[in-house]
Amino acid sequence: MQFEDLRDLYIEKKRQFGRDAYTQIPQLLEEAEVIHRQDWEKCKTPARDYGQSWRSFKGKNLQKLIQYIITAEIEEIGLKVVNGDSLERTKNLEGQLKKVKRDLLLDYGEYGCHLPDADIIVYHPDTAKVLAIISSKVSLRERIAQTGYWKLKLLQDGVTEHIKVYLISPDKDDTLKDSHPPKKGRAITGFELDGAYLLKEAEVPETGKIKLFKYFVEDLEMVLESNEGE
Repeated sequence: MQFEDLRDLYIEKKRQFGRDAYTQIPQLLEEAEVIHRQDWEKCKTPARDYGQSWRSFKGKNLQKLIQYIITAEIEEIGLKVVNGDSLERTKNLEGQLKKVKRDLLLDYGEYGCHLPDADIIVYHPDTAKVLAIISSKVSLRERIAQTGYWKLKLLQDGVTEHIKVYLISPDKDDTLKDSHPPKKGRAITGFELDGAYLLKEAEVPETGKIKLFKYFVEDLEMVLESNEGE
């Protein structure tokens, strides 16, 4: 199974559910796992069990799928996206992307300058100004504290303090599920980050920052408008 197969499953969900196709991501991953296992059984990965193979596939390709899902709508409001790994690994960037990378670098003094961990980066094509970085995982359990660190680090520099930090996830483990008192992950997300957008059908007790995915582009457009007013 390849990313293109996962994308085609989403396209079929889009035909069935329209703008609410994002609510079917958990079911889509279940369907993809069945196909992935069938492929794996035909050609088993040496020295790796199936669980490792599936975790690797879904983690890497969910990021690609989220980028695929959001790219068209983000471009409709006049912004661009770039994959964080490609930005970090490409040695000789030119034009816009060279400036995007330079403006996103964080200074660690004698330890050099480094990019924050970001699966997807949103920037303005006219100015190459970075508006947001997005972290996307199937499960958020181990990612929230890391993402919170990057938000705090970005705030420490006048060049990067305006950059929004978001999570997009099906939240498989219900890390952001409402509870009293709130779980640590929900507390960090609500206090430190700029927003978390959930790819799931179940009703989520929403706050100003923890919402269903359908609000993501709308909120991003408000960020764009506020930046243009500066």
